[in-house]
Parts: sequence; C-alpha cells; structure tokens
Amino acid sequence: MEPDNDVALDIIITNVVCVFRTRCHLNLRKIALEGSNVIYKRDFGKVLMKLRKPKITASIWSSGKIICAGATSEEDAKLGARRLARCLQKLGFKVVKFTEFKVVNVLAVCTMPFEIRLPEFTKSNRPLASYEPELHPAALYRIKDIKATLQVFSTGSITVTAPSVQFIATAIEQIYPLVFECRKTRI
Repeated sequence: MEPDNDVALDIIITNVVCVFRTRCHLNLRKIALEGSNVIYKRDFGKVLMKLRKPKITASIWSSGKIICAGATSEEDAKLGARRLARCLQKLGFKVVKFTEFKVVNVLAVCTMPFEIRLPEFTKSNRPLASYEPELHPAALYRIKDIKATLQVFSTGSITVTAPSVQFIATAIEQIYPLVFECRKTRI
C-alpha cells in the first residue's frame, strides 16, 4: 500500500506568537494602574495584558517591545497586536506606532488516520529523528531547512512548531510519507 496523495489531513493551529515594536518608551506603572485586564510583573520588568477578542495575551516591556501569544491564525495575531497598540494609544501614549510586526512561531496539531510505530520510525530516520521513551512519549523530528520541529506520537498525533503557517503545511507534507511507512497495521 502506498501513501495516497489525496488524503485530507486537518491541521489545527493552536497558537501563533508574534512580536512588534511601538517605537517609544512605555511607562509600565501607568499601564498597570490605568489599563484593564493587566497584570504587572515588576520582578520581570513587564506587564501582561489580555484581550478577549481575539483571545491573546501580550507581554509588554518598557522598551516598547511587545510579544503576543494565543492567537489561532496569523490574521488574528496581527489584529490583536494592532488592537493592543490602539489600547496603549488610548492610555495616553500618543506616539505609539505599530512597527516591525513579525510572526515568530506557530504551533499546530495534526492527527494521522493511523497509529505509528515510533522505534521503527526513529530507526529509519536516524539523523533527523530521536526517540527517548524514558524522557518523552513522542519522537522528535527536525526539518532544518524550514526550521520546523515535529513531535510524533504513537497515537498518530503530530505537534508541529514552525516559523509560519506555510512551513507547518510543508512539514506535514514532508513527514506524511515517512510516518506512513511505519504505520501500525490493524489486525
């Protein structure tokens, strides 16, 4: 049996992490006192701000660097980051600009329609795959050219971490024939 090219796999994006800059210094104490849905982490020198729609959590540093996590698409991440910049403008930081936006990490989950024999998968893909069952229940597979890391579980679930959504799809396309060879046959 050969891997079908027309198999439709659902790739569910669970987290998108993005970074942007405001190009101005931010007074964290003022944000903590006047902002809503805010937690001041004084010992870390940052403020956590949460938005409800899109549901994201932002780490805000006084330098103006902001990291947003929790979005489920690149569009939601950009929308949430822009909303956050607007919230800062409403708090009195009139010179806040939305610059240097970049998606830095995307986490996705894909479930194969079969179970996988991990020792066999690791043996046949030795330099790129590693499996330590005493430490972690998944085999780790790295694709260097697209900077993707895949965790392959014996249940057929694959967790992918990559710099963009396009690389997530490419990683799944590359791993599918490899895991198909090592699938468990049903008796």
